[in-house]
Amino acid sequence: MTPFQKRQLGTSDLVVPEVCLGTMTFGEQTAEADAHAQLDYALAAGINFIDTAEMYAVPPRAETCGASESIVGRWLAGQQRDRILLATKVAGPARNLSWIRNGPTAMDRANIRAAIEGSLRRLQTDYVDLYQLHWPERNQPMFGQWQFEPESERAGTSIREQLEALGELVKEGKIRYVGVSNEHPWGIMQFAKLADELGLPRIVTTQNSYHLLNRTFETGLAEVCHRERVGLLAYSPLAFGHLTGKYLNNPAATGRLSQWPSFGQRYTKPNVLPATGAYAELAHQHGLTPTQLALGFVRSRWFVASTIIGASSLAQLKETLPATQTPMPTELLAAIDAIHLRYTNPAP
Repeated sequence: MTPFQKRQLGTSDLVVPEVCLGTMTFGEQTAEADAHAQLDYALAAGINFIDTAEMYAVPPRAETCGASESIVGRWLAGQQRDRILLATKVAGPARNLSWIRNGPTAMDRANIRAAIEGSLRRLQTDYVDLYQLHWPERNQPMFGQWQFEPESERAGTSIREQLEALGELVKEGKIRYVGVSNEHPWGIMQFAKLADELGLPRIVTTQNSYHLLNRTFETGLAEVCHRERVGLLAYSPLAFGHLTGKYLNNPAATGRLSQWPSFGQRYTKPNVLPATGAYAELAHQHGLTPTQLALGFVRSRWFVASTIIGASSLAQLKETLPATQTPMPTELLAAIDAIHLRYTNPAP
């Protein structure tokens, strides 16, 4: 592998590699010894940017809640802390996670503070470099939903109060920078506007799904994030394994979608398999694996600050990490766009 490029996150002084190691398999699909081996391998390759969350491992359940952070924390205890850029997330409400803080009913000051204190204990550190709101408290389409529904409006904590709570934690040194996740343009603009008006911390990233089957970020968020200097941390670049091509001929192939079918609601829509097949055929025409095509594409996007890749095993990471560096010539990108116009965002 050639050295990974470094990119600045938004208006922060965080300079991160173009690939981030995601840890949501740690504690469920991935045992601790293999997880630590992945962390060692990534760090040796120059990937010192690690992303986790209080609700991980996934799919979420009470028995594994916090396991990923704890596994990362035991590894982190043996590292030079200032060499590692560590990101984690506070779980939002309305997701039926009754085992997290007795059911996170709000993203208010008390819940955000309780969440970061728990994360810091599990991670065995005094601070995190990037603290993210895992999903918005307000009503908006996410996790496979694709239409806004005004009738689903509900009361919630104001974005101002959320920013004020995060600002207190920044002043206390528990977090360095703030980000969001699964956000939409209105939310990004509200966070940016209020931060500027009130002198509160500016969000520097949004962590959103982005891959060949879901390019919705390009429609509105790309412009907003460019103008407001918010970097995209692109998650699920392989669309839960779909873009490896393994489910095309064998729907029961080993993977999280076959182990937990209900966890993949984004990928049950009618054009997912036809689009996946078209991208796989394009990859073969260019002497690439589907994995190389998918990961190389995400890395090539001008608005992607870092691509989050996860692996269930060290062997899988050794395949996917080099694949992120796959060159994307102009003619190949044009062919990808042609397929995209035929099968536009089949898994939003």
